[in-house]
Amino acid sequence: METVNDPFVMRAWAESYPENKHVKFVADGSASYTHALGLELDLTEKDLGIRSRRFALLVDNLVVKVANLEEGGAFSVSSADEILKAL
Repeated sequence: METVNDPFVMRAWAESYPENKHVKFVADGSASYTHALGLELDLTEKDLGIRSRRFALLVDNLVVKVANLEEGGAFSVSSADEILKAL
């Protein structure tokens, strides 16, 4: 799981799911990874700065197998259920 957030928040979030063995929690505080993917969302006008569009990637051995990108603030194709279907 990648988010435009700091590593301290991401560590705390990961620790709140001790049974998790498959999802990596990755901090992208400066949004550089998000920018490299072309998935940045500029919410500066709402005082939120640069954020990340909602998306889910299924990666196997560093190869992206599925890239589900949400549009317009929706939460459907990036859900856990959708990624599980892709497995």
